[in-house]
Amino acid sequence: MGNRRKKGRPVSGWLILDKPLDMGSTQAVGKVKWLLQAQKAGHAGTLDPLATGVLPIALGEATKTVPFIMGAEKTYRFTAKWGASTTTDDGEGDIIAQSDHRPSRDDVEAILDRFIGEIEQVPPQFSAIKIGGERAYDIAREGERVEIEARTISIHDLRIVDAPSADETVFEAVTGKGAYVRALVRDIAKMLGTEGHVSALRRTAVGPFRAEDAVSIDDLEGIETPAERDGALQPIAFALSGLPQAVIDGPQADKLRRGQAAVIAPPIAKGLRGERAGVIENVLAVLHEDAIAICTLDGLKLQPGRVFNG
Repeated sequence: MGNRRKKGRPVSGWLILDKPLDMGSTQAVGKVKWLLQAQKAGHAGTLDPLATGVLPIALGEATKTVPFIMGAEKTYRFTAKWGASTTTDDGEGDIIAQSDHRPSRDDVEAILDRFIGEIEQVPPQFSAIKIGGERAYDIAREGERVEIEARTISIHDLRIVDAPSADETVFEAVTGKGAYVRALVRDIAKMLGTEGHVSALRRTAVGPFRAEDAVSIDDLEGIETPAERDGALQPIAFALSGLPQAVIDGPQADKLRRGQAAVIAPPIAKGLRGERAGVIENVLAVLHEDAIAICTLDGLKLQPGRVFNG
């Protein structure tokens, strides 16, 4: 029996979507996939429906690079609303506790250092964490409370950017993988002796992807054809800008695409190695700035791992 023909266009690249409010990440991926009539799509890092901002969406061959973005630093701007905590730790849930205490800006500033660096954080009840094979948010929606273990996460930077009223403080944070802003606000509020939840959340960066380079669903819908929408895509290599690169020629690229090892010139190898000796993992082989394969460099030999089909 022959292979079934895949539906859609074999389009590859990264779309930096400015996800709108009240749209889930899976829904956003589906919308983008439909607008570009793409065969394959996936996202790198979930955004809650009540959050807006950068949602990197990988199309086609770019989906092979998603693991390199999942662990990237993320930057958020968010508003903490003091005085009430909710079931979801944001404005979507029901209020479960209230407090008349409103922390001053100085009070908040005084404790921020305690939340910078590697810290222990318990994810929200409404989160994608798996508990016994089920997502925590599915269990929470049934009205059950589950015990979620604390995890070590990294907060690289946390600062106040505005305090528009006694009820609200606006923060900016740079986080590592697995950090929940909703849990961060919950824990800050507790340390301040009050209740709190996230009332607004925007992600402004994920690794090399920035909000200023993002496009909206409306932007894409304003472009007439799926093929013309390809102009909004970033190349596969855009997501791999942090990897060392080996510039190769056409014959070497053909070898890598066939799964065979390629040999690079000594000057290029020396530039890649620097002061490091031995095998170098995750070297990006490029031809005319196009990503060909993610390889292991052993001496002068590039051994392909993930190969991108052109």
